[in-house]
Amino acid sequence: MESQAVSFRVAKDDLANAVAWVARSLPSKVTQPVLRAMVITADDNGLEFAGFDYEVSTRVKVSAEVMEPGRIAVAGKLIAEITSTLANKPVDLRVEGTKLLIHCGSSRFELPLIPLDDYPQLPELPELTGTIDPQLFIESITQVAAAAGKDDTLPMLTGVHVVVDGDRVEMAATDRFRLALRTFEWTPVTPDVKANLLIPAKTLQENARTLDPHQTDPVEIAVGQGDQVGREGLFGVHTENRETTTRMLDADFPNIHPLLPKTHTSMASVPIAPLQEAIRRVSLVTERNAQIRMQFSPDQLILSAGGTDSGHAEETIPCSFIGRDELIIAFNPGYLKDGLAVVHTENVVFGFTEPSRSAILLPEPDDFKEATPEPDSDGSFPTPETDFTYLLMPVRLPG
Repeated sequence: MESQAVSFRVAKDDLANAVAWVARSLPSKVTQPVLRAMVITADDNGLEFAGFDYEVSTRVKVSAEVMEPGRIAVAGKLIAEITSTLANKPVDLRVEGTKLLIHCGSSRFELPLIPLDDYPQLPELPELTGTIDPQLFIESITQVAAAAGKDDTLPMLTGVHVVVDGDRVEMAATDRFRLALRTFEWTPVTPDVKANLLIPAKTLQENARTLDPHQTDPVEIAVGQGDQVGREGLFGVHTENRETTTRMLDADFPNIHPLLPKTHTSMASVPIAPLQEAIRRVSLVTERNAQIRMQFSPDQLILSAGGTDSGHAEETIPCSFIGRDELIIAFNPGYLKDGLAVVHTENVVFGFTEPSRSAILLPEPDDFKEATPEPDSDGSFPTPETDFTYLLMPVRLPG
């Protein structure tokens, strides 16, 4: 490997934040050792840190004092671990032979350079498609990704389905046991833009987790859908000094809209915080993935779990319930808690049809809070207008 005399000085926090962010996306297990690398480019504009594993690419730029420009690569996760432990002093990095020397205060490290001969070409960010408020982007991804599948043998369920129609965006995810749907408005580059995307949920979650919700600049979204050579099927996110690209999933997302009930035989409004606490206590006696039973009546909700062998727990909390006199339904407590965690209102509204059919969880709308909804002529209650729906399959009760 031909060495080059790369040398630069950078603020410790800038360096630590940049390498930590890139290292998060680097694979732990690789078929090609070169994919463990973090590529560092030093030039007149400062430093760029990048990583790529053929699926996800990350780039971040920071200012630095560059004495000798050049492009090198080192083990990404290792340099991230090292920089996180350094003292809060300027960090000097320079290449000597086939090693990168790191000096910070009284600390000194030597890292072997990784040859760049076999490193894949980093994909370019596609053209800008639209922009979105950072807080809205983070909230929408967090809400929807909660329902995405983890089973890689069903790739169509490990993604978030994103449908763009002008200024309206719909995000959805399902693992067959629950479903999350969020709609919101964004600012497209062209008003007639349309897109149908399936993006890996874990990559979107990583994007949301590392964004600053208080940043003033909007998040830029860039989509390449096969109309540009070398940019086919790429979903790109650019914000301030960071950008990522993700290869989209080549799978068909199921048609979820027929699963969403339009009307309900009964509905309930329950305060979320007391419900979460009650579920946490009652589910202590459940075995793994066992159900938690919910018995709704006009003024109260009785939560219960367990049986004769594992013990029994029961707790009553107040609720508003309309429709039939009583309803008993059971859910997986983990899936129920996931749904409640992403409903961002004080109360959650449940919509029921039958105890054996899916129920929905919604943020409580203002009109539901102010007055009891009136049933239609057939005695059913229409689904309130909402930008978020979490649908949950019940667990079959014995008998």
